[in-house]
Amino acid sequence: MAVSYMDFTSPNVQYFYDLKNNRTFTKDANNFINTLSIQQLNTLGNVSLLDIYLSKANVVEPHVHQNATELVYCIRGAAVVSLLNPFTKMVLTYNITPGQVANIPQGWFHWEMATEDDTHLLAIFDAPVPEFIAVSDFLRLAPRNMLAHTYCLDQAQITQALAPITSTVTIGPPADCSHQRQVRPDTYPPQAEPHPQASYTGYVSRPSPFPGIGNGYR
Repeated sequence: MAVSYMDFTSPNVQYFYDLKNNRTFTKDANNFINTLSIQQLNTLGNVSLLDIYLSKANVVEPHVHQNATELVYCIRGAAVVSLLNPFTKMVLTYNITPGQVANIPQGWFHWEMATEDDTHLLAIFDAPVPEFIAVSDFLRLAPRNMLAHTYCLDQAQITQALAPITSTVTIGPPADCSHQRQVRPDTYPPQAEPHPQASYTGYVSRPSPFPGIGNGYR
């Protein structure tokens, strides 16, 4: 819906934009994100999008859009869209291929991993500018003594483990990662399954075999 205060007689009204002119994140030539919001096209109203390109096993890091629902549409290639349902405490995973979509409600943790090279995704939001909170920002900025105390962890070990996260990752693993490992698409990610010791919902999710936690839209 167009914004109600728009003066459509103004010479400043915009109806066209080329997404390649607003590259907001680049990992390398095959992994990057273009963005369109009301800041680029002032007639958009309450909608915006991310134009996402990924090669196999690259991950749009776990994150939250606190102000918008996200609809992920697969244009080319294939991807696994994962989301953490905060009510059931389950990780839900959806394999999408061209013409298929996955929807992430506002404020839910989620991430996307390409399972083929040359994957192209379109993420559509019901907000004029999607806000973004990256898990990598929490991991790199949270006080180590607080994490160790809260979760009963060894402070030296957690400090060492998180030391390589020095900036928002956005698309992981980072380009300078020295121990990248590929994950077979048929093994990632496992669905959550019933667990007899779960106290709240009766469900817990298996640990993910892929440690893709990383950088933000900048």
